[in-house]
Amino acid sequence: MGGTEDGRKSVLITGCSPGGIGNSMAREFHRNGLRVFATARDAKTIEDLSSIGVETLSLTVDDEESVRRCFEEVKGKLGEKGLDYLVNNAGRNYTVPAMEAELSEIRDTFETNFVAVVHICQTFLPLLMKAKGTIVQIGSVAGVIPYVFGSVYNASKAAVHSFSDALRVELAPFGVHVTTVVTGGVQSRIARVKRTLVPGSIYAPIEDEYNRRVVHSQAGAMPNEAYARSVVTQVLYGSAPWRWIWPWAQGRKNWIWEGNKSWLIWLLMGGWAWNGLSGKIVTKMFKLNRLRRAAGN
Repeated sequence: MGGTEDGRKSVLITGCSPGGIGNSMAREFHRNGLRVFATARDAKTIEDLSSIGVETLSLTVDDEESVRRCFEEVKGKLGEKGLDYLVNNAGRNYTVPAMEAELSEIRDTFETNFVAVVHICQTFLPLLMKAKGTIVQIGSVAGVIPYVFGSVYNASKAAVHSFSDALRVELAPFGVHVTTVVTGGVQSRIARVKRTLVPGSIYAPIEDEYNRRVVHSQAGAMPNEAYARSVVTQVLYGSAPWRWIWPWAQGRKNWIWEGNKSWLIWLLMGGWAWNGLSGKIVTKMFKLNRLRRAAGN
């Protein structure tokens, strides 16, 4: 069906390989009636999604030419319509003590988890502005707490959180929203890479604890189907059950906390106080409302 004829809202999701968060989110958005563009490095690996009516595309998030090709393909499919939702989910893990991390791995982790997110937002912005859409950033509780032996991954997710907070303020005048999902433990393939301490590591006396930490995020993890169902519902409709009681719980959210232990961390780290007041202050300080008027929003 051509883009000009398809009345459904649309969503593009990165990192949709089977067994992960992105795959389940693609299924859940599809179940809610959206036109879903699911991506993976090789679209052939996500034929499980194409078999149910999801449109699949190849996308290597840290390859600029691949991102450009994906954008042109999605733009062509949408026709005159914009993109309603962009979900930046693709990422890589790196669970290594901070002082044993390899510089090449650090660069690769930031390239995939942070730089690629920035580039994809920049590339798809014209389509998002056309639809006054929403960018959904899949963040992590690791970007909020000192999750030991994950300093590099933690920092990459903290960078996404901070970038998204500023981006939310900068894009608000143009009607584009940014939602950050602070994700706790969720069943996924992210801990599939086997890690070991380097020879002579200063952490050798607790190597068994390090080995436990490598797969710790999967202990008691929330099923990715349940995570996707909750996150997609909140992205599309607002918080449950509050949206049925208070109108302010409806609409687009700044932050969503979901996954094993996410609510505990939300409580301990004061997530309940993240009310967006600082965004309102800097908007007034730097007169971003002038842009809103100029854009006719």
